[in-house]
Amino acid sequence: MPGNGNSENSGICLLERAGGIRVKNWMKKGIFFVLAVFILLAADVRVRAQGQDAQGIVTIKNGVYAEHIQLSGMTEEEAYRAVEDFVSGLRDVEITLAAAGGNQVVVTAGELGLSWANPELVSEAASLGTQGNVIERYKVLKDLEHENMVYPIQVAFDIQAINDFLIQKCAVYDVKAVDAYLVRENGGFRVVEGQVGFRTDVETSIDRINDYLTGSWDYLPCTIELDVAVDEPRGSVEELSVVRDILGTCTTSFKTSNTSRSANVTNGCRLVDGVTLYPGDEFSTYDAVSPFTEKNGYYMAGSYLNGKVVDSLGGGICQVSTTLYNAVLQAELEVTERHNHSMIVNYVDPSADAAIAESSGKDFRFVNNLDYPIYIEGYTENKQITFNIYGVETRDAGYKVRYESEVLEVINPVTDTINVDAAQPIGYIANESSAHIGYKARLWKITLQDGVEVSRTQVNSSTYKMVPRSATVGVATADPHAYEEIMAAIGTGSIDHVKNVIALLTAPSAPAVAAPDPVQ
Repeated sequence: MPGNGNSENSGICLLERAGGIRVKNWMKKGIFFVLAVFILLAADVRVRAQGQDAQGIVTIKNGVYAEHIQLSGMTEEEAYRAVEDFVSGLRDVEITLAAAGGNQVVVTAGELGLSWANPELVSEAASLGTQGNVIERYKVLKDLEHENMVYPIQVAFDIQAINDFLIQKCAVYDVKAVDAYLVRENGGFRVVEGQVGFRTDVETSIDRINDYLTGSWDYLPCTIELDVAVDEPRGSVEELSVVRDILGTCTTSFKTSNTSRSANVTNGCRLVDGVTLYPGDEFSTYDAVSPFTEKNGYYMAGSYLNGKVVDSLGGGICQVSTTLYNAVLQAELEVTERHNHSMIVNYVDPSADAAIAESSGKDFRFVNNLDYPIYIEGYTENKQITFNIYGVETRDAGYKVRYESEVLEVINPVTDTINVDAAQPIGYIANESSAHIGYKARLWKITLQDGVEVSRTQVNSSTYKMVPRSATVGVATADPHAYEEIMAAIGTGSIDHVKNVIALLTAPSAPAVAAPDPVQ
């Protein structure tokens, strides 16, 4: 049938058409894929070409900057040098620091320890567009065509260098506040008003400088305000004008002192006189009277050292601290440090002394534990030294305080100390020193109300060395009998007996006599 024949032919044609279409679609897709690969490969070549110089050396892509420095076309080494040169140039930039009192101190960034903090930016810039597959690298290249890649240059500063500069160059302009103080003249007081001070806060100023230079600095000369605190002076005319009462006083005599020791006592008294102490202030006698030098007004005079009396600059200064100690006790101020002498002194009772010594670190210190300021007045007259403590008397009129020394033990020397000098002849006696009796004592504070004792409190306890009388005696002689006699005398431990034997042995044409009995 025609119909069947036509149907068969038609089916074949349709099949052939369908197969042709599939072949054509496959071919189109293949062509598009090849074209895409070609385009990407071409772009990759273009990307790589952009990152190479004429010799084929890899360079930084176009549109890459470090701050304002264009790095495009540079090798990594060239880019590093370019940024390093820029940072090095910043070291000469001047920075003005506004210090206390309106003073301005100029410093360079280099003096503050400027350094380049992020050199890794160069390697990051050099690797830009070289990481990932061809598509990722191509995308970076296209992005750079529309927007530059700008890496920030970070700088750092040496905190220690900033600290040292502030202390050495800026803090010198600090002005210490001067408290209002009292001056005693014509039997009364005059108030000298205080002065405002300025102080550089080094710690917070370091932070202020570092934060600005690492965060906001535009690399141009600039001025940075330091953190300067205002120190207000203490005291006022109203506060000091109430100081008029004597709270404690003491006078001791130095009539037996030679010229040098007397001068030292007078000088030490002068250095303490005129001190104003506010509530809570601590006073150091050593700080007030030192250094013990000729320039500071001292002379060589006798003082105690290791159980001996020796000459030293400032000898006698302990009478100053001792007299002040007793005035402080009368004023009932708080004693924070006190030491007794190594040996007894003769100008106060046992345990009523207060020694100071540079070699052993002894000091006499006390605190104004009252509610009002106090004033220390010191003067010497007719070889007597006096200290008065002025303040505001708040104690009851019937209240009195006195101090009593109690000797617990007396230690007398039993024998003398005699040192032998074989190089000196019989008859030689030198380095004689007096004996010092040893004591153990304590000091009592006795308070009375309307003449009746109401309390008794121990203030301190003291131990004073016993030091025997001593001398150096020569024993050289060609006479064996004389040598035996002098050595026997030395063996008695009596310097007086030794002197008697020496007198017999050295008398002209001295007859041979038996040695006298030792002096007991």
